[in-house]
Amino acid sequence: MIVGVILYLRLGQVTGQAGLWDALLVIGFAQLITLLTALSLSSIATNTRVRGGGAYYLISRSLGVEYGGAIGPVFYLALAASVALYVLGFTETLLWIVPDIGLPPRECASLVNLLVFASVFIGAGWTIRIQYFILAIIALSLVSFFWGAIDNFSLARLEENLTPGYTHDATIFTVFALFFPAVTGIMAGANMSGDLQDAGRSIPRGTLIAIAITAVIYCLAAVALAGANSRAVLLKDSFVMGSSARWPVLVVAGMITATLSSALSSMMGAPRILQALARDGVFSSLQFFAQGSGRNHEPRRAMVLTFVIAQCGILLGDLDTIAPLITMFFIITYGAINLSCFYESVTGNPSYRPVFSLNHWSIGLAGAAACVLAMLLVAPIWAVLAIAGISLLLRWVKRRELKSYWGDARWGNSYERARRALLSLEAQEYHPRSWRPSILAVGQQRWSSQYRVAEYACWLQGNKGIVTLAQVEHGDIENRMRRRRSELALGRQFVRDEGLEVFYTVIVEDDLLSGLRSLLQSHGIGNVRPNTVLFEWPDDADRVDLVADLVETSRAFDCSVVAVRGDRTLPRWETREGPVDVWWHSRKNGALMLIFAHLITRTPAWRDRPVRLLHTVATQDEHAAMLLALEELIATSRIAAQAVVLVGDDLAAGIRGQSGNSALVILGIDPIDGGTNEAWHADIQQMISGLPEVILISNAGDMRLGD
Repeated sequence: MIVGVILYLRLGQVTGQAGLWDALLVIGFAQLITLLTALSLSSIATNTRVRGGGAYYLISRSLGVEYGGAIGPVFYLALAASVALYVLGFTETLLWIVPDIGLPPRECASLVNLLVFASVFIGAGWTIRIQYFILAIIALSLVSFFWGAIDNFSLARLEENLTPGYTHDATIFTVFALFFPAVTGIMAGANMSGDLQDAGRSIPRGTLIAIAITAVIYCLAAVALAGANSRAVLLKDSFVMGSSARWPVLVVAGMITATLSSALSSMMGAPRILQALARDGVFSSLQFFAQGSGRNHEPRRAMVLTFVIAQCGILLGDLDTIAPLITMFFIITYGAINLSCFYESVTGNPSYRPVFSLNHWSIGLAGAAACVLAMLLVAPIWAVLAIAGISLLLRWVKRRELKSYWGDARWGNSYERARRALLSLEAQEYHPRSWRPSILAVGQQRWSSQYRVAEYACWLQGNKGIVTLAQVEHGDIENRMRRRRSELALGRQFVRDEGLEVFYTVIVEDDLLSGLRSLLQSHGIGNVRPNTVLFEWPDDADRVDLVADLVETSRAFDCSVVAVRGDRTLPRWETREGPVDVWWHSRKNGALMLIFAHLITRTPAWRDRPVRLLHTVATQDEHAAMLLALEELIATSRIAAQAVVLVGDDLAAGIRGQSGNSALVILGIDPIDGGTNEAWHADIQQMISGLPEVILISNAGDMRLGD
């Protein structure tokens, strides 16, 4: 019920404080927010089957369960507090009619709250059916008011009331906060969405008609009040509409029915939002409120809690105190609804096909911006605190990693951003200075059994690149597809359990080499393709030919090679103490080795490890020149490292002597050129013998260290 307590009991005060022009501005801005929100609401409501839960349902199905979980409790509390607002308004009217009722205001309001609760607890059906009777009484009360106001209308008084006459600490913003609850009834239909036969048709039609009618009523009522009463009367007489009416008794009847109807609507709507929250499992502590009663699954348990919250509002505040608080709650909810519409529109999901014709992303964006502006204008401090509170609640809900069983706009938004980014990259010419690691880690075993290699794949990209863990299953496709699906599920579960920010895939091929060839030809989209192949380095000579083929195939596809020999005795995600040693021999491999050393020390596990750039020379005479060259290289590359130059002819002995206790040793390897696979493998084994953690790198030359 949009026509309610604020119209009858506070519009006179709004007009008296703000003056007619500012009052119309307040009404216009409030109606603009509700109109934009109603348009967004209509777009979302006509795009999906709306079930119980009102605004919470719409937000959670658009922005996701996390956003619904953050906004839902706020909207529920706003509606529950609204019950107190309307009950207090009803009580003010009742005590004005019968001042000698014999009960203090709060006790009287508490009794009315109990009667409202009992009425709704019985069932919502009969309360919906009497709305037509209430509407008729309200219409008669408005006729009586306008008739009386016209009889007493004076252009002189109207002119006197055109400009503001703020008293005490009142401003146009506090007046807006006081008035805004008058237009929050637009959600009444949406809150009863589970009880509507055709919510997608009823919500847009009923909401927009209600906004149009009430906008006219509020503006005409403000003009009538300003022309029929002095400013002193407007400021002091809470029941100025009744005293201005032709038949005051009809206005009194309108006050009573409107406030009572609004209280009933809020008492019916709030429990349904709480029930929807509980049924979605957003908060485990709310599961008690998920159960419904009777054939229509009435949320009676949630009604009890709503009654308690409303009673607390009655005991702790009055009409003028509760109204601004409700304003903030409702504006947050309206902003989320507008954001949902904007989010759905800009993502371009094919599933977003609202029947509502006035659907455009700019409407949702304008509505969300208007809500934020209204919050900041009404109460900047409370606005910041409210946004911070919602953000913390959102973060807490996200950390719970709730699973939703409905499609929302987040997937579509991510897809759209990825699509645009891929097309943008495709249109740009690649430059070696723009190189980022795109690592394809391949293996024949489950990654849970070779997790050390998976760890290095994540470490080496340094939170700057992309990692794909690829498992190659042997055999023909017909007999291995079921196994592939099983291994894919296990692998993705491993990725989730370990918290890895990687992609995971399983490919069926005759052997590992064939799998690598298939992946290098097909994996990736556009310019986002692997540029580095990573695998585990075998110490045994039985796999020499396979390793040589892997290196040769990777280089044939212009991919650099990283072979990892990790220490499996270390606990997961732990590293050794000591420096990261990069053994420099040429810029060809050395550039990539130094880049990977820099990237790996950007990760938390390696952040405190110093980087050493080492080189050997044959004679002492070459020492100074080489040291200067390495230091210039370090300065040019802008990578924090220490240059170390050794004198000696035996490289393998120098590596073991200097790096035997290092945390990680990075060495360059060259492709086989003229020799045998066995000799190539033996030379490398001689260099890395006795070293605990080693990565071997062969650079394809598609990156630049620095200028």
